[in-house]
Amino acid sequence: MIDLIPLGEAGVDAAAAVHGAAVQDGERWSRAAIATLLAMPGAFGFLAPGKYGSAGFILARVVADEAEIFYLAVRPEARRNGIGRRLFAAALGEAGRRGCRRLYLEVAEDNLPAHALYSGAGLAAVGRRAGYYRRSAGPAVDALVMARDI
Repeated sequence: MIDLIPLGEAGVDAAAAVHGAAVQDGERWSRAAIATLLAMPGAFGFLAPGKYGSAGFILARVVADEAEIFYLAVRPEARRNGIGRRLFAAALGEAGRRGCRRLYLEVAEDNLPAHALYSGAGLAAVGRRAGYYRRSAGPAVDALVMARDI
């Protein structure tokens, strides 16, 4: 079992390091960007400890009775060990405790491992954002908006 740590200001550097390691082609979030999102009203997150620092993180926000996952990232060397599922389950549970009825997220259309994780967790595509994810090499990729009831 993976013990998660609530993501606070002290964990922002670790989250930024995970994001930098996890993003292969696209915009890496800076420490400042993550800190800004975490400081938003209703924002919360979790860190997954790993062998060499943090293995993964999730950052989300609750507004009224809806939750949005901003980002879920797992270091490449830590993938396929249930960390993403555990982080997602923790965020879903926290959103439910905060009174949310529905959860949303966006995922790159070409991110098949993330699709498998989210579909397995009961999310379904409810929309599309054309050209949402910019790539340094090649054309932009559509985002699928996925949702599920809590």
